[in-house]
Amino acid sequence: MSKQRETLGFQTEVRQLLQLMIHSLYSNKEIFLREMISNASDAADKLRFEALANPELLTDDTDLGVGIEINKEQRTLSVVDNGIGMSRDELIDNLGTIAKSGTAEFLQQMTGDKQHDAHLIGQFGVGFYSAFIVADKVTVESRRAGLEADAAVRWESDGKGEFTIENIDRAECGTRVTLHLKKDESEFAESFRIESLIRKYSDHIGFPVSLTEIGGEDTAAKVVNSATALWTRSRTDVSEDEYKEFYKHLSHDFADPLIWSHNRVEGKREYTSLLYIPSAAPFDLWNREKPRGLKLYVQRVFIMDDAEQFLPLYLRFVKGVVDSSDLPLNISREMLQKNPDLTAMRSALTRRVLDMLKKIAADEDEYRQFWGEFGQVLKEGLVEDHANKDKLAKLLRFATTHNGNETQNQSLDNYLERTEKEQDKIYYILAENYATAIASPHIEQLRSRGIEVLLLTDRIDAWLVDSLAEYEGNVLVDVARETLDLPDDSDDKGRDKLNDDHKKLLKKIHGVLKERVESVNASRRLVESSACVVAGEQDINPQLRRMLEASGQELPDSKPILEINVEHPLVIRLSGEDDDGRFDALSNIVLDHALLAEGAQLENPAEYVQRMTEYLLNLDIGADHE
Repeated sequence: MSKQRETLGFQTEVRQLLQLMIHSLYSNKEIFLREMISNASDAADKLRFEALANPELLTDDTDLGVGIEINKEQRTLSVVDNGIGMSRDELIDNLGTIAKSGTAEFLQQMTGDKQHDAHLIGQFGVGFYSAFIVADKVTVESRRAGLEADAAVRWESDGKGEFTIENIDRAECGTRVTLHLKKDESEFAESFRIESLIRKYSDHIGFPVSLTEIGGEDTAAKVVNSATALWTRSRTDVSEDEYKEFYKHLSHDFADPLIWSHNRVEGKREYTSLLYIPSAAPFDLWNREKPRGLKLYVQRVFIMDDAEQFLPLYLRFVKGVVDSSDLPLNISREMLQKNPDLTAMRSALTRRVLDMLKKIAADEDEYRQFWGEFGQVLKEGLVEDHANKDKLAKLLRFATTHNGNETQNQSLDNYLERTEKEQDKIYYILAENYATAIASPHIEQLRSRGIEVLLLTDRIDAWLVDSLAEYEGNVLVDVARETLDLPDDSDDKGRDKLNDDHKKLLKKIHGVLKERVESVNASRRLVESSACVVAGEQDINPQLRRMLEASGQELPDSKPILEINVEHPLVIRLSGEDDDGRFDALSNIVLDHALLAEGAQLENPAEYVQRMTEYLLNLDIGADHE
């Protein structure tokens, strides 16, 4: 085996991340030890799993564990494991680059404010690079299980831009990470300090974590943690702090979780689950292709990190562990797909998560935090999970005309509590953003009558209302549709009568706009605006149409319906216009304004500007002539 030594450069994002972490996490520097031990524990888990298929990787007398060695004189701290280890290529890939989606967004949100940036780093995950918070040089020596001794590799870097890598001889498989501590970080070479940190952050690790002081009076290894997998213990024996630290071990998150649920199921199927709801969304939340899921164990033996079969995709933010007594030890992802017990376990775990969210929802402030982070993802469940539609509907939150602001904090139950007895519908409007929704002409009549409207501005909302359709017997109604039934409508000027009364004007406007609109009607929904455009009952909602077209989908042509407010001064002026040129121009301007009000893009903005300019000039000339 060649002993080739190479000097390579870090990926640009790694260099940026290292500098930001070193400065932003300095006040929380002890977190590095949790990350180092977590990585070592994962390596031991993975070796035990690979040994199921390749028993020669793990002999009967191998005791998997994590060792911490400190040397006060040399000012070093080493984290040693006898786990899976890494090959040369794996070391370069794992320690020289960040393959995690969302890195760019993460770096863009960094501000230089230490407290804020530390929070962001927590969402992103700290990992191996946290070693450079306390070390001015890090050496990694590793040999992958199954490879020869001379295939071991040494990786070394000062974290400033480059790292070296070379082949070495190493008898044991596994990894040794040696931190050469900075001069002012010698406290991390003190046994009492490290022992307290192991108990604080890593007591829940399912492998023994031992501490050895090199050159000290007692050089014997001392097991510090309880070495019992936390989820196997009784809930009464686990403290809140232990649950929180286990979450951080699982997720590499820096912040505490919002809530967790620890449950053991016995009977026909036996399994233990420990589920967590994070307090903040990761940067790659919207990457639906990203590996995600629960950490799966079978009879306490690690099987896989991202067992996605146990929860639906819309709950991809949930972290946790499931440990089954019934699944075979050699189970694979393919076998999981076909296992008949999975459907029942998936349903039960999904209901448990929704029950956790219901519990959070009892606290408005806490649920507002959750909804701000994960609300749009939860809405996907209404489209994907019809079995739990009723549970999910109660968890939805919206901005409404009742709010007075764009905060999504109103439930459908809140909405129904405020409706009058004669109202049996839930009204909503789809819009690009809150400003467009709250100012929409479509809701003027409803607002004037004190009827609340849901203001739906998330991209998923068009699919959500289509899937939900009704709630507690109340049909959801799009106020931007041609037919709009209002509660207790005693107005004798129904749409048909209004159209008959203004037939001549409507026909003349349609004659001008027939290439742009399907029809022209007198409106019963407008109060202050001159006009609005609405969709026919069978047409795609304009908001949804724009999104689908933006994604490259081809849709059949469809023209909107123009509704005019016959009592508006501009329409009254239009009805009295006897100059055909000005009538045509003003008719087009009224339509352009209606399209702009709903957030649509005009096909020819320059033509609109020219038309408006000419009309105003002609209007002025006419006034002077009079």
